[in-house]
Parts: sequence; structure tokens; C-alpha cells
Amino acid sequence: MKRKKSVKKSFVYGLLIALSLLFLLPFFWMVMTSLKGPEELSQFPPKLFPSEWHFENFAKAWNSQPFNLFLINSLIVTALTTIGQIVSSTLVAYGFARFKFKGRDSLFIILLATMMIPWEVTMIPQYMEFNLFGWINTLKALIIPSWFGSAFYIFLLRQFIMSIPKELDEAARIDGANVFQIYYKIYLPLVWPVIVLIAVFNILGSWNDYLGPLIFLNDQSKYTLTLGLAQFKGVHDVNTSGIMAVTFLISIVPLVIFFLAQKKIVEGAQTTGLK
Repeated sequence: MKRKKSVKKSFVYGLLIALSLLFLLPFFWMVMTSLKGPEELSQFPPKLFPSEWHFENFAKAWNSQPFNLFLINSLIVTALTTIGQIVSSTLVAYGFARFKFKGRDSLFIILLATMMIPWEVTMIPQYMEFNLFGWINTLKALIIPSWFGSAFYIFLLRQFIMSIPKELDEAARIDGANVFQIYYKIYLPLVWPVIVLIAVFNILGSWNDYLGPLIFLNDQSKYTLTLGLAQFKGVHDVNTSGIMAVTFLISIVPLVIFFLAQKKIVEGAQTTGLK
């Protein structure tokens, strides 16, 4: 019986390792391609490892465009949108979970219904609205909407807050805490796993967003990394190693954040019942 379990366990681990290597193969190929010289890029059959390791490809590709400026823009947009989503979504979720008012459930259903509307449908009205506000070709068009919350994030937070006993609110009120103090000192620390989950989701989404910057930004000085990479591909459509080098450098931040927060992501998903 023990031998049978051991064989089964070995088979499962072997299968998982094989699948992991399969998913890592494109990333590994990207890194190897970024280190190849021009003569090896068109070689057939292609070689997995370069004959000479051209680490200078990274510096050449990065300096060929103002990627330092694009990096700063991406960091600003990602940081401010993440803060905005956390602040607004936690406040709205706290209101839906702990306050009783007329039409609360109907408003929540309407909020969830907005998740069924694809962004492409609201893209043109949103562009017209931002143009009226004078936000076109500014980072405001990418940042300010996140300060009005996200239906998905609000739903996750509300579900978690509703699982917290209401006796905590009553005990805090007896001690003289007001509504905001209850939210800030009691609920925010308790929903921290969900906040980390939301932060990671938003960082990955904002960092990799291409369509939003493409529509709302015109000036190169406002470009994010995704637009900079697209421009680099347009100018250097033959420089495959340079494209792969920049793509690898851009991928480092989301990869590091994902691996560092992996445990918190699992905890947040478990606490909200996300599958």
C-alpha cells in the first residue's frame, strides 16, 4: 500500500515538474534569444544556446529608446492606481457590508452587473468624457478612474468583511470608536490578505496594460513601458534579440512581485472563496 502511494506521489510530482518546464520553455527561449548575435537569429535549425553570449544586447536595446522615462511613467501609474483601488474598494465594500440603507442590495446588484460590460464598449464614451475634462495625453486618464473602485475588488472585500462577526463593531462603538476608526483600525488589518491579493492583481494588470495608454496617450514623454515596447518593435522590427531583451527586462517586475506575494495570494483567495 505504501509503495503504491509512493509511486502515485512520484508520478504526480513528475507530471507537475514536466508541466512547469513546459510553461517555462517560452520564457527560457526568450532569454536565450535576447543573448544571441544577429547571425544566429536566422540560423536554421535554431540553436537553443547562443555560441557567444551577448549581454550587451540588454543595454543597447534599453538605451535605443527612452525606456528610463517609460519606466518612471509605468511606476507612477501602477503605484497610484494600486493605492486608488485599495482605498476606494475597501471603503465601498465596508459600506455595502456593514451599513443598511434603502436600495443597498439593488445598488450592489447593479455594481456586479457592470462586470459583464466589456471595457471596449465604454471605451469611446470614456474617451469623450476624458477629452472634455482635458485628461487626454496625460496620466490622469489612467490613474483617476482607479480611485472609484472596481466591482470585482469590491465584491471580494465585501464577501470577506461579511464573514467578520459584527460583535467587533459593537465592542468598538462601546469603546468610543467612530465609523472611520472602526474601518481603519479594525477592518483594514483584518482584510489585509485580500488587500494584498487586490494589489497584486492590479499591479499586474496596470503594468501590462497596453490598450489604455495606446488610446489616451499621444506624446512619447507620457508613454508607459508597454507602449515603449510596441514602438521599439515598430522601429526595430528585425532586431529580434533587442525585442526579447526589452521584453525580459519589462517582465522582471511582475515576476518578482508575483513570487514574493505568492503565499499572500493563496491566503487571499482562500479567505474570499475565490477559485
